[in-house]
Amino acid sequence: MPARTPDEIRASIEANRRDLGASLELLRDQVEELTDWRKQLAAKQREAIIAAAVAGFVLGGGIAAVSGIVTLRRVRNRKKRRRW
Repeated sequence: MPARTPDEIRASIEANRRDLGASLELLRDQVEELTDWRKQLAAKQREAIIAAAVAGFVLGGGIAAVSGIVTLRRVRNRKKRRRW
């Protein structure tokens, strides 16, 4: 490999700095876009609403089911006691 002149080395370093600066700017923009939760939520608003509805249904149904099971056990226990 032929030896490079100091001017060629400086030019190469400067070109690398420009490329690195452009890459960092692009990366900064991408990170900013990906971490903007408001923008992400706005873009996926329909999915977020569906997920919230499903979660509410599951939680509400889970609570209702547990209370229904407890109530059903109480009713069964009362009926068993009355038979004796």
